[in-house]
Amino acid sequence: MTTRARARAAAASDDTPPTGTDSVIYDRVVSAILDHRLPPGTKLVEDRLANAFGVSRTLIRPVLVRLANEQVVTLTPNRGATIAQPSAQEAREVFEVRRLIESSLVERFTECADRDDIQLLTQCIRDEEAARTAGDMRRAIRLSGDFHLHIADRAGQQTMGRILREMVSRTSLILMTYSNSHSQARREATACGCDEHRALLAAIRLRDAREATRLMREHLDRLEAQLDFSPPTGQAPDLERLFAPLA
Repeated sequence: MTTRARARAAAASDDTPPTGTDSVIYDRVVSAILDHRLPPGTKLVEDRLANAFGVSRTLIRPVLVRLANEQVVTLTPNRGATIAQPSAQEAREVFEVRRLIESSLVERFTECADRDDIQLLTQCIRDEEAARTAGDMRRAIRLSGDFHLHIADRAGQQTMGRILREMVSRTSLILMTYSNSHSQARREATACGCDEHRALLAAIRLRDAREATRLMREHLDRLEAQLDFSPPTGQAPDLERLFAPLA
């Protein structure tokens, strides 16, 4: 084998990650955001991330793109990646829109929900509670969003449903960014409270649209009230120290 061929083979080997490594990197970055170890605005330098995880930059880039597609990371030409930083005003606007939309959606849903809908929402609550108990806050956030999206999907109002889907995605980032940094309080604030979901489901079972609407608004009010808009303190984290060694 020639020297050039050896170099090509070595490069190919370096750029071929072990199975699942990209998912591991993704999970650890998101977990660090949820745990407030990567505050909003933190720069994610590709070289430092690559060194921390013991991989090449070619593996780091698609992870950052995936995070950007989920609006968790902001990619800026010639400036690289940073942890997304929704403003407090944007967060409040999102919750205002959700209160307006979901009041109408849950009223419509209450009138048409069938046994399968009730079973699906019941299972969603159970899965969310299990995720919260296990400390898997990213999954809890997704499941709490799924609960609301199923109500929207079955309410028979496609335009409001599409708007809500975007709002739920933005809410997930807001909750990851501004949830309380204390672990127990974060569990209460980051994912929609399972008890509140159960109360809402009970009203739906009784076909009490007025009560379901009231509970939905109170539920969203509580989530917004738990947000902590205090600016992060301290220096930016050392990415290599934060993520190494790769477990």
